[in-house]
Amino acid sequence: MYEGGEMARNKYPEITEERILDAAERLFLEKGYENTTIQDIVDALGDLTKGAVYHHFKSKEEIVDAVGTRMFLRRNPFAAVAGRTDLNGLEKFRESIRLNQGDNERMEMTVQSMSILKNPRFLVEMIRDNQQSLAPAIQQFLEEGVRDGSVHTEYTRELAEIIPLLTGLWMVPALYPATAEEMQRKFRFIGELLSRMGVPLVDETMLQELEPYFRKIEDSCKDSDCLLYTSDAADEARSV
Repeated sequence: MYEGGEMARNKYPEITEERILDAAERLFLEKGYENTTIQDIVDALGDLTKGAVYHHFKSKEEIVDAVGTRMFLRRNPFAAVAGRTDLNGLEKFRESIRLNQGDNERMEMTVQSMSILKNPRFLVEMIRDNQQSLAPAIQQFLEEGVRDGSVHTEYTRELAEIIPLLTGLWMVPALYPATAEEMQRKFRFIGELLSRMGVPLVDETMLQELEPYFRKIEDSCKDSDCLLYTSDAADEARSV
């Protein structure tokens, strides 16, 4: 039961959800996801009960997932470069990656929320979201690159579908244990693979810019339950 007829009075649930996400985003960035409780969010809102928050979001995991999605849509790096006429298709793809990595708040939220991917439901949702939003944008850049000569491949759709899987799933240490150095090596491998497929996307500048991000992921996993994040655990996981 929700106290005081709160739900009955809420004629605009989308406004309440936005307020919850606003408060949660602020707290996650200030205190960290692991250190923020649902009660903290309720206290920050001031006029909602814990039951009201759970009416809109079933768990803290669901809240951080919604916060991350909203932050991406608010500053979508693919949309930011799609209309630029000073870049070819490959350059647009590269620039979208740099813009994404340069969004410090969203990158911080991404790092903090890695542990939720151990939940199969959120893992499936991430794969579905990638295929519905990222893959079409990537395919658009690749097809543009084919037309302008910056990309040389017959497999634009296939590459657009597999790139989010490699950079998303395979690069997540909660799923595939890896140190920062190993993540850097993986990304270099992805770059070589794409280059051989006619998409020379990854360069040394991009690798250097990604290094602090990989370090932050490693540190976050050491400080949270992202995984049993030691070299012994990584070795054990690989041997299974």
